[in-house]
Amino acid sequence: MAGVESKITQNPPPRPEKYAVASEIGLRLTASVASLAAAWMMFTSKQSVLLYGIQMEARYSDASAFKFFAFANLIACVLSVESLFVAIIFARKRSELNNYFYLFLHDLVVTTLVMAGCAAATAIGFVGRYGNSRAGWMPICDHFARFCDRLIISVALSYFSLVLYLVLTVISAHNSRKPLL
Repeated sequence: MAGVESKITQNPPPRPEKYAVASEIGLRLTASVASLAAAWMMFTSKQSVLLYGIQMEARYSDASAFKFFAFANLIACVLSVESLFVAIIFARKRSELNNYFYLFLHDLVVTTLVMAGCAAATAIGFVGRYGNSRAGWMPICDHFARFCDRLIISVALSYFSLVLYLVLTVISAHNSRKPLL
């Protein structure tokens, strides 16, 4: 009986680092898709209305903060796809801690870029939604509802990608300090 039990091979337990790499790749892919969707929603947001007999048009390019937001998300998407390939290469071969530190710096820059874009778009979006009576700025979202709704969706997608990039930054920081096995 003892001889039979010794001949049965058990499946090796799954490696936890395999799941960690897969989740990191999934997070990078999801963050890049969310950033791309946010940029696309912003780039395509435009609405024309007839207001007091005058044709008015609202576009993302009317505000420099919205332009910055759109291009920040587009750049973040491109950099995230680039880091996706780098993460796959690091996963295939054991890499030095220095390389993981560079990936951490990369993720930190992307997180900061998306955070700045979110802050700029949120500030101008708030003024567009509620106005500023002290400065004499009137709210426009009551006239351009479809335009403002697209902006809200775009900013929400960008905040979602910001959370994902923040998690990726923490993961990269952890990986840069983890000893190689």
